[in-house]
Amino acid sequence: MQFVPYLNFDGNCAQAMAFYARLFGGQIVFQSTFGEMPPDPGMPPLPEEARNRLMHAMLQIGSQSLMASDTMPAMPGVDPETCGGAYRPPQGMWVSIGVETEAEGRRVFDGLAEGGQVTMRFDKTFWSPGFGMVTDRFGTPWMVNVAAQP
Repeated sequence: MQFVPYLNFDGNCAQAMAFYARLFGGQIVFQSTFGEMPPDPGMPPLPEEARNRLMHAMLQIGSQSLMASDTMPAMPGVDPETCGGAYRPPQGMWVSIGVETEAEGRRVFDGLAEGGQVTMRFDKTFWSPGFGMVTDRFGTPWMVNVAAQP
């Protein structure tokens, strides 16, 4: 079994995934926009402002994956709870990153904190040589945890 975080964004998914690829040393292995989807007669017309939003992106970091997409913008006559304009910043969850060294933890934390909001500064705790919590500039909440040294 594998758990893969799937993040949602409000029009800035491509920028976020490019940033995460650089920060985490990964590679975007798939990326497609809503405008690249084949037409479906059962769907409402795609608003022009949605064409360049990402329908799906997959970032591969070693054996791990991070997936994401943009939400659709609000569309007249479409229920925002089911199809468009329903973006809400993440609540009640964190994406937890485990790293091996304090230096790597500091590098990752500082990268995520740039332009973001630190909830708990990166520092030694009773369980770890380095732990911190931050919401990055794209609105994603992260916890960075250095593995305890035996």
